[in-house]
Amino acid sequence: MQALLALEDGRIFQGQGYGHPGECQGEVVFNTSLTGYQEIATDPSYAGQIVVLTNPQIGNYGTNQADNEAAKPFIEGLIVREFSPITSNWRSEQVTDEYMERYKVPVLAEIDTRALVRHLRTHGVMRGVISTDVTNPQALVEKARSIRKMDGTDLAKVVTTKTIYTFDEKDPRNQSNDPLLPPSHDGSQLHVVAYDFGIKQNILRMLTREGCRVTVVPAGTSAEDVLAMKPNGVFLSNGPGDPEPVDYAVKSIRNMLGRVPVFGICLGHQLCGLALGGKTYKLKFGHHGGNHPVRNNATGKVEITAHNHNFAVDPDSVNANEVELTHVDLNDNTLEGLRHKTLPLFSVQYHPEAAPGPHDSHYLFRDFRTMMEEWKG
Repeated sequence: MQALLALEDGRIFQGQGYGHPGECQGEVVFNTSLTGYQEIATDPSYAGQIVVLTNPQIGNYGTNQADNEAAKPFIEGLIVREFSPITSNWRSEQVTDEYMERYKVPVLAEIDTRALVRHLRTHGVMRGVISTDVTNPQALVEKARSIRKMDGTDLAKVVTTKTIYTFDEKDPRNQSNDPLLPPSHDGSQLHVVAYDFGIKQNILRMLTREGCRVTVVPAGTSAEDVLAMKPNGVFLSNGPGDPEPVDYAVKSIRNMLGRVPVFGICLGHQLCGLALGGKTYKLKFGHHGGNHPVRNNATGKVEITAHNHNFAVDPDSVNANEVELTHVDLNDNTLEGLRHKTLPLFSVQYHPEAAPGPHDSHYLFRDFRTMMEEWKG
């Protein structure tokens, strides 16, 4: 079936439709990862977005439940150069086309994704509509212009869990029988309360791997309710949207400062920056991919890291007397990590649980456990 992408600036890309027939809308971003399309599709941080994949061949190894980062895809739509109608991998449980149709995700293929990505890099991310109704492209352009902008939008409250739940080594999603994820700590179990702003399952696995029993709470949970659970530490998850409207979480973080160890990733990092008096801003086209070089300022080593964020913390807005800037993106000098100099709080912008490069960024989860063990309260 025919399908097209209509961007708010009037640019049209026409190709073939797969997955769910119909229409979707959202902010159009691109991801440069070579593999992991299922992990990308099921990352809640992509809520409200249509994702363009720069790797030209997508869908060839199918899908399976073990690779999900959430119970279902959160992307609004998917755009690729070539979409495989078959699967060629022993782990596959479902053809990717059927998987996308099952979860009502429209797919646009057979377009020049290089031209589209260059357009987005030149002009910045923009709103768009994918539709299998190609009779009136201009009407779709007008619809794209009417989509609510990501700026000022709180999507954490949309994707967060509605109820409190626990995640430990007995949870079947933990994949404790996977030889590639052996436990790295055999000491006493620690209790971590994790704020779900769009948490990925592999983050929960990594916390469990460090000997943590995790209680996952909704994004709007107060600091008092969390501290009443007597956690050894608090984790702030990744998530979609603009961090500034998530002011209720910023308030909770401020109320927990100095009372319990805190570790944040992605949106959690941005919220830490805001809680420490900093400011955030939106990037031109964001960071999305598994190949971003980040320098650890403490060691001087460069980590090849996975990213998925549209906003960043302004490094000049945080108090240098109180906050250490620990990591920096070598592509554009974006702040990628911070640590409070006297209070037990640190955070990173990238996704250490993904670990796509030669350096083991899982050390951050070990650092969190060490911080919890050493914290005297």
